Amino acid sequence: MQNNDKHLHEPRIQITKRGREAMPWYKAWGVRAAAIVLALIVCAVIIVFLTGYNPIRVYSEMLKGTFGSSRKIWNTLQKLAMLLCISLAVTPAFKMKFWNIGAEGQTLVGGLAAAACMIYFGETVPGIILFPLMAASCMLAGMIWGIIPAYFKAKFNTNETLFTLMMNYVAMQIVSFCIVFWENPKDSNTVGVINRMTEGGWLPTIFGQKYLLNILIVAVLTVAMYIYLRYSKQGYEISVVGESENTARYVGINVKKVILRTMALSGALCGIAGFLLVSGTDHTINTNTVGGMGFTAIMVSWLAKFNPIVMALTSFLIVFLERGAGEIATTFQLNESVSDILTGIILFFIIGSEFFVQYKINFRKGHKEEKV
Repeated sequence: MQNNDKHLHEPRIQITKRGREAMPWYKAWGVRAAAIVLALIVCAVIIVFLTGYNPIRVYSEMLKGTFGSSRKIWNTLQKLAMLLCISLAVTPAFKMKFWNIGAEGQTLVGGLAAAACMIYFGETVPGIILFPLMAASCMLAGMIWGIIPAYFKAKFNTNETLFTLMMNYVAMQIVSFCIVFWENPKDSNTVGVINRMTEGGWLPTIFGQKYLLNILIVAVLTVAMYIYLRYSKQGYEISVVGESENTARYVGINVKKVILRTMALSGALCGIAGFLLVSGTDHTINTNTVGGMGFTAIMVSWLAKFNPIVMALTSFLIVFLERGAGEIATTFQLNESVSDILTGIILFFIIGSEFFVQYKINFRKGHKEEKV
């Protein structure tokens, strides 16, 4: 009688984490691909319902917005490179379970350092000295912005999520102050192009493409980060600390040192991203220079499971969706909110598919059990 009661109270559906029984990689990517297809179908229905346009034509415009011309292709690659660079920056911290939400501010102060070097040294110091000086200054600025919350986390166990988030707003106010200090424009959130006539401090073009150097630098950083996380001693220590700080201390790892070192690396990479944005892309600085990429990078890193190579694919997907959605909003004269809705639906399905990759669902029928 007791066994029957126990059986009656067993749930019909049980959700368990896969753990060591991880889904094979080809099945995992199949689930993600199916999620994207399903998202596109749902978006097509919404497009027809809201606008009456042919969804196939709308999707063709999305492709045209990304690959419609050589200029659009280079702009897409540039956007991809910048998003990937910031995603690489936050990855070591996330793998260590240090929730660095401050990449936006760390990149912004790196860009501010680049702008300062361009303003004060761009027209007097030769490029062979200026560019290393700018890169070092940007990395140092980003490192400082990353080490500050890391120190308080290591020393006083503060909440790094709130700390790094608030540092973003401090960085924005510092940039606003510097803009007013340098040029005192009517709009305190913008500044003119720096060294427009002399192009002092502008990264050089390669083969006639001004974004190619940025893309090559980020490609090298991607390979270097992959090697660092996968094969270096420091990468191993990051993984151990991320799994369990107590285990890390037991095997002799200095957890505080790892936290400070990792956040210094994260901030330095954000500083490089700021350098590339100001010196190689915009040639100016304002409070919107990073444009929210510091927050988007969190999603890119998480979706890629902290794998720098896979991040290139997830970065491309995000950039494609953003540029494509913006293109259809312009072409069909739709409210920009429509493009945001479509992008949000697709990302929702992609993120939701990770549930089925990470967890398995057991359906019980009597004494039998089926797994999904």
